[in-house]
Amino acid sequence: MSEPQVFVLADRALERVVGQIEQSQWEMVLPESFRTRRMDRRPTLREIINYHAYDDAWVPDMLAGRTMLQAGPDRFDGDLLGEDPHGSFSAIVELACAAALECEELDGVAHLSFGDFSTREYFWQINQFRALRAHDIAQAIGVDAALPDELVQGIWNEISPHVEQWRSIGIFPAAIPVAEDAPLLARLLGLTGREPGPTTGPM
Repeated sequence: MSEPQVFVLADRALERVVGQIEQSQWEMVLPESFRTRRMDRRPTLREIINYHAYDDAWVPDMLAGRTMLQAGPDRFDGDLLGEDPHGSFSAIVELACAAALECEELDGVAHLSFGDFSTREYFWQINQFRALRAHDIAQAIGVDAALPDELVQGIWNEISPHVEQWRSIGIFPAAIPVAEDAPLLARLLGLTGREPGPTTGPM
C-alpha cells in the first residue's frame, strides 16, 4: 500500500471520529497528553480539531511543492471550523485526500515549516499523526477507538523502521511493552508509547 493510500485511510479514520463528537464535547479539556508546545495549558477538543483542520488544509500546497511563503503563510490561521465544525472538517479532509490521491512523485520535496523533506517522508509524518490521533481522540470522547486493520498495517510498516530515530528526537515517548502475539494495533500503540487499551474491533 502506498503512502498516499495510507494517508487517505488515516484521514478518513480521523474524520469518522470527529463526526462522532457531540455538541456538548467541543469545549471539553483534553488530557495532558494532548498538550502542545504552543500552549501553556491543556487544550480543548475544539482547539485540537481546529489544529488538525489547519494541518490538513496545508496538505494540497505541501504536495504541490509550494513553500508556505508562496502559498500565503497566514492563509489558514484562525478558526477553520466555524458554526458547522463537522461539515467544515469534512470539507478540508476531502481536499486533502484528493490531493494525496493525485500525488505520484514521492521523491519530490515538501517544504514544511520546520525544514524540507521528501514527499514520502512528509507522508510518514502526517499519516501516523492522523491515525494515532484518531485513536487518541476516540478514547477521549468515549467512542470505539479501533482503527481499520489495513490502516494499522500501513502505519506499522511506515513507523517501525524509523521509530527509535523518531523517539530520540521526541516524537514518541518510551515504548510500552506489549506481548509479541498481541493484535497489531496493541503493538502499534505500545511501540508509540500508548497504553493498548480495549477496543471493540476494526472500523
